[in-house]
Amino acid sequence: MSIFAASDVLQFALRMEENGALFYRKAAELAEDSEVKKLLNFLACEEDEHKKTFEGFLSKVEIYHPTEDYPGEYLNYLHQYIDKKIYFTDNAPKKLDAASALDFAIQTEMDAIVYYTELKGFVDAADAKVIDKIISEERKHFAQLSALRKKA
Repeated sequence: MSIFAASDVLQFALRMEENGALFYRKAAELAEDSEVKKLLNFLACEEDEHKKTFEGFLSKVEIYHPTEDYPGEYLNYLHQYIDKKIYFTDNAPKKLDAASALDFAIQTEMDAIVYYTELKGFVDAADAKVIDKIISEERKHFAQLSALRKKA
């Protein structure tokens, strides 16, 4: 059953990365410990890199253009959905030290992997390959963060 196009899922992914980077930067501003501040800024940069990767994926797929009442309506809807349903600041740790920041980031990556895995059931088989690439990137990030956590 096809509900979303690959371009939709990539728009979800881009917005999730933007929101993640925004969260980590805001958290870094609030952090008092320099190690935590450095870690949070690192995580923000990682989200920026994921966004660039996903933009590259998006440039290689056909963009879905539904009929709109005004220009940008559909993309605005997708962004609002991600911002309200998946934006993770409500789940952020109240105590922000290096360990809790890493634990939160790892959990967020795991949630993203599950989300995209489930989303594969709502796209055409050809588009599932693009989602597999997103999942692969999220798994790399998960592994990277898990390695950092073992050191912390």
